[in-house]
Amino acid sequence: MFSISYLIHIFFAIIYLIILTVVILSWIPIFDIRKEPIATLVKIYNIIMAPFKAIIPPIGMVDISPLIAFIVLKLLENVILKILIPLGL
Repeated sequence: MFSISYLIHIFFAIIYLIILTVVILSWIPIFDIRKEPIATLVKIYNIIMAPFKAIIPPIGMVDISPLIAFIVLKLLENVILKILIPLGL
C-alpha cells in the first residue's frame, strides 16, 4: 500500500505537470484550448491559478503567476511532507 506522504507527493506532481503543460501549450498556437482533453486541463489550471492570478498581476505581457505558483506549491508540499513523514504517514 502507498503511504499518505507518497500520495500527497504524487498529487502535487500532477498539479505541477498540469501547470507546466498548459503554460507550454499556451506558447504553441496550433493547439485549440477549447477541444478535449486540453479544455479539461485548462479548467483545472484556471482553478489552481485563480488565487495566484488575483494577487500577482502580469508584468507587461509576461505572466509570472505560474512561476510563483510552482514555488508556493513546492513550499506547501515540503511543509506537509515534513509534518507527515516523521509521523510515519
